[in-house]
Amino acid sequence: MKKEGLNMEDFTDPELKRFEASGAAPLPSPTESGYVSHEGAQIWYNSFGAGPAVLLLHGGLGHSGNWGYQIPALLENGYRTILIDTRGHGRSTRDTRPYTYELLASDVLAVLNHLDIKKAMTVGWSDGACTSLVLAKTASARVAGVFYFACNMNPSGAKDPFDPSPLLGRCFSRHVKDYTALSPTPDQFTRLLEDLSPMQRTQPDYSAQDLAAISVPVLIVQAEHDEFIKREHAEHLARSIPNARYQFLPGVSHFAPLQKPSQFNGTILCFVSDLLNRGDLD
Repeated sequence: MKKEGLNMEDFTDPELKRFEASGAAPLPSPTESGYVSHEGAQIWYNSFGAGPAVLLLHGGLGHSGNWGYQIPALLENGYRTILIDTRGHGRSTRDTRPYTYELLASDVLAVLNHLDIKKAMTVGWSDGACTSLVLAKTASARVAGVFYFACNMNPSGAKDPFDPSPLLGRCFSRHVKDYTALSPTPDQFTRLLEDLSPMQRTQPDYSAQDLAAISVPVLIVQAEHDEFIKREHAEHLARSIPNARYQFLPGVSHFAPLQKPSQFNGTILCFVSDLLNRGDLD
């Protein structure tokens, strides 16, 4: 895949300047696209290709188009790839109830049911990672494994204050532009930010016992320069989840899927290949 004449295998955007200017790579044409009505919201999804199912869940304030550098790699390796806009994000709507990760996980399950997908691997980034792990705990039969990147499973795992970085402003700027362009409520980005904040500050609040009850394979992925998540918390998650491993990504931050796509994609592909070899995904 090429963007603006660049070989995407060598493409990097370490300072997110290209992302701020034009977003991630454009998505290919989906095999199927639509909305699923669930719990007072219309949840937008895209499905690409055929094969074992891999579901990508984006972070807070973003949308599924932020995975533009990951979709081609998964399709080229024979995986059906599903994107979802989290309720209130991108093209998806929301009602007035407070955000919880349990509610977001139930939206994901509704989309899997709609697409008649019995089992999928989930790739979660930030809020999407929490949603993935909550889904793995509440509906383990539907989750083949969780690629868990850049989030905390209790409030103590978040840096307070977070590390300041120019990258945060560039990413925020892009999120505002995309929300305005995609959302059915384009003037409500500030409200989304305010409504997400209580969930992100206080949830989830998983104890060691809660983590020990997660039975699916999990890869805990921690970026060297993550602005929000403590490295020791990621290591704690890998120790506390019975079937978990830890993966360290050097030279990147909370925005690794955008900064060094090939590095990030390779880590995903190794994990999903392991799941296939073990018979956890088919």
